[in-house]
Order: sequence, then C-alpha cells, then structure tokens
Amino acid sequence: MEMGGIRFPGPLVAGRFVRRLNRFAALVEVAGRQEQVHVRNSGRLHELFTPGREVLLEAATTPARRTRFTLALVRLPTGYVSADAHLPNALVAEGLRCHAIPGFRRHRVLRREPAMGRGRADFLLAQGRRRCLLEVKSVTLVKEGVALFPDAPTVRGRTHVEHLIAARRRGLGAAILFVIQRSDVQIFAPNRDADPEFSESLRRASRAGVRVCAMRCHVDPRGVRFTGLVPVRLR
Repeated sequence: MEMGGIRFPGPLVAGRFVRRLNRFAALVEVAGRQEQVHVRNSGRLHELFTPGREVLLEAATTPARRTRFTLALVRLPTGYVSADAHLPNALVAEGLRCHAIPGFRRHRVLRREPAMGRGRADFLLAQGRRRCLLEVKSVTLVKEGVALFPDAPTVRGRTHVEHLIAARRRGLGAAILFVIQRSDVQIFAPNRDADPEFSESLRRASRAGVRVCAMRCHVDPRGVRFTGLVPVRLR
C-alpha cells in the first residue's frame, strides 16, 4: 500500500450501530440480533456513533475473548472512518519502516514507547546521531473539512505536549503527528472549543520547536493507508 498502510486480517462484518455502552463497548445489530462489541477508542465520537449508522466489525482472533467483534469502521456519507484509536500507531510504525512519512523518511525507529517525563512517548527515532521523540494522536472529528483534536478535554494530551516541549528544551528533537483516520479533510486545527488549554499548549510547542504535522488517510474495508500531509492551522 502506497505511503505505508495496513490491511485488515480478514473480511469485515457489517452491522448497524445501536448505542454506546461505555468507553470500550457498544451495542451493534449483527445479522438481526444485538451484540456487544469491543471499542478501541475512549473518545466520545458523538459524530460517528449515531443509532442506525452502518459499521464494519473485525472478528476476534482469540477464541476466549469476551466479545466476538471489535468495531473497526464507521460509514459516513463522505466515506469510511476508522474508529480504532490503536490503529494509528501501527500505521505510523509501518510508514516509518518503509520510509513513507514526509519529514521522517530518513529516520529509523530506535524504540517503541520510550520514557517521556513520567510517562511514555510513542516512538524514539534516530537520524544519524540526532534523536527525536514522536507522539502520535488519533483524529476522527471533522467539521466542514477541518480535522479537529481533541473531541473532549484531554489532560493526558496536554501532558504529552508539555513533555515534548521539555524534551525540545533539552536539545532533543520532538514531534507530534495527528493521524486523521478519514479522507474528507483539507486542514487540521486544535479543537479550541473542546479544550482551549490543549490548543494553547500546542501553539507553545510549535513556538518551542516541536514539529506539529498531520496526515490524512484513505480508509476502506480492505485497510487504511496514508495519502499525504494536510496543512496545520494553529491560530
């Protein structure tokens, strides 16, 4: 898949969204009966999870798992959206492996989940002797062509940005990549209405030398792949 991509391991199963049960579970109608499915996303996703909406499910590969399916894709009039917040890290790892991410084509992965402050970043990259911490964020919310993050207040997200600023001040490279898991987007911006503090932290990070970038994806029932960078608007 061009620019780096991942394929689903098998055919996806069609269903209709019924309702969210909690952060990690939803009720979906599958083949005429309602079934609890796993949701790999703690975001609110109000714009995606509406009753009656078509969804596609990934079958579990572990027989002993509590739920038979994981909610993979949501179908909107503008196309499919990946609802899996774990997928962007796998997508970025594959993109880095095949040198397919603009701005990081010469980097290699030194470590996954390296220490960053009291927590962990997603990747530690190397370009020659230079080191760079890379944080990856999943984006699903789009309004009038503008991809927005977050969709709810995120203390964790603000903490990650502050740690990137601190790393940059110590002389390390630092970057944050927003993976927009849909294609109907022209630009990325922090969602000031949802979390003004995150928005301000991201602007301060950019001024401090943290690279802020965003990429859109093509999403279909076969898999997800990057299709290119989108402009970032911080003001």
